[in-house]
Amino acid sequence: MMERPPPAAGRQAGQEPPAALAVPAGLTDHFGRRHTDLRVSVTDRCNLRCTYCMPAETVFRDREELLSFEEITRVVTVAAAEGIRTVRLTGGEPLMRRHLDRLVRLLVAVPGIEEVAATTNGLLLAEQAELLAEAGLARLNVSLDAVREEAFERLARRPGLDRVLAGLAAAREAGFKQIRINAVSMRGLSEREIVPLAEFCRRERFQLRFIEFMPLDAEGSWDKEQVLSGAAVRALLQREIGPLEPVPSVDPGQPAVDWRWRDGGGRVGFIDPVSNPFCDRCDRLRLTADGQFRNCLFSTTEWDVRRFLREGHSDAAIARTLHECVAAKRAAHGIGSAGFERPARAMYEIGG
Repeated sequence: MMERPPPAAGRQAGQEPPAALAVPAGLTDHFGRRHTDLRVSVTDRCNLRCTYCMPAETVFRDREELLSFEEITRVVTVAAAEGIRTVRLTGGEPLMRRHLDRLVRLLVAVPGIEEVAATTNGLLLAEQAELLAEAGLARLNVSLDAVREEAFERLARRPGLDRVLAGLAAAREAGFKQIRINAVSMRGLSEREIVPLAEFCRRERFQLRFIEFMPLDAEGSWDKEQVLSGAAVRALLQREIGPLEPVPSVDPGQPAVDWRWRDGGGRVGFIDPVSNPFCDRCDRLRLTADGQFRNCLFSTTEWDVRRFLREGHSDAAIARTLHECVAAKRAAHGIGSAGFERPARAMYEIGG
């Protein structure tokens, strides 16, 4: 079992958990946050090279390093017994993992799991949407930063907008009712794409969410000046399209603050981890494709569960590791503070 590091190791900005307290019941940390959502990355591979996520050229992990579907299901089964209720499959690009629908079938059958969802870039969605729906996938988040081909290729460093749009149509045809579009906002890159993207989502009745650019880019060149804040995006939308009004949240763990168009054009959400962090209500944990528990996107420490799986340890040992991960969670990620330390992994290596 990976030991919890001393305070000087893997230091992360934010308040330390009180060392004298025992781990609270369930997956509740020392700040009272109850964790019910597990993000499960199934691969670090991707068929795009988005500027905010991956280098243009990269070497991916060997297949043997990744957890098998059976190993993932065992971890989720243990986590569900401890209080996890929802699972989101991520990557890289999760649809690049062959036969992903088989994993979905395994996970929806886990006692205690109420929903299995996925985040995808949509390039392979047209071929897989029906299979995923039949397997029990409940919800889709599709990453899409532009609806103009030239802008799409500039941001993704690959062509494929037509395939994403075909995938969205196929998902709707397959019966998916909840389809969200996620767009990353970057100053100097995204401004011209915001209004066309919003108009597309209004017309097609997709819920759109803008996410602030975070320090998880592969090149390590993130600069706060590149962050296009949610407030700035909202002001642009109201100036160019029309007034928005806030929507009361019904899910305290939801990272997005939702607004709706007054003319009935649907909703748009804003996830602002830099300008308006939501750490105080965070309810999620992460499992990387190579079998490491993480308690925050910006954690500098990981808990190795793959070794337990492959060395024949008990479910109780896996549960203890998960509790240790929760107990070590800081109060906040600390972006912008003097003590903030970037994680060694980029977004594609962690799971979105």
